[in-house]
Amino acid sequence: MKIICDWENCNKEGSYRAPVERDNSKNFKLLCLEHIKIFNKKWNYFSNMNDEEIEYFIKSDLTWHKPTKSFSSSENFFNILWNNALEDKLNIFKSSNFKNFKKTKLSNTDRDALDIMGLNYEAKWEEIQKKFKYLVKKYHPDKNLGSKKFEDNLKKITLAYSQLKISMGKK
Repeated sequence: MKIICDWENCNKEGSYRAPVERDNSKNFKLLCLEHIKIFNKKWNYFSNMNDEEIEYFIKSDLTWHKPTKSFSSSENFFNILWNNALEDKLNIFKSSNFKNFKKTKLSNTDRDALDIMGLNYEAKWEEIQKKFKYLVKKYHPDKNLGSKKFEDNLKKITLAYSQLKISMGKK
């Protein structure tokens, strides 16, 4: 079934859409090739608009004619997200389990190494070095009359220090 051109006294096939109203893309008429060319030459989307309305249309076209909000707006997506993130509706941050939770990326071997050296899990490299020097002096066999017990402790401390040195990328 052919759709006939909506132009007066035309019996050709209407294959091309021509808007009936400026702001309604769903309301259109179908025209043939010859008449769509005539229609397009005469069509002026901005007819009956003053300069201010045309300028506003062009500016709003930059955001696809959608309203925008400033970043400082209370309706800003990031503002809403941030405010909701700070709410503790489930009391997660108040629970005792969360307080004991360590926010570190340490492996179990790193944790063991820090435990051997008597350091907490948030220790910085400078603290680790300082503690290592202290422990080496404390457990050195020469200082402890060659005691096997102190020698074994020193080996553990040296291995722990080496582990931390490798995992923290120090030379």
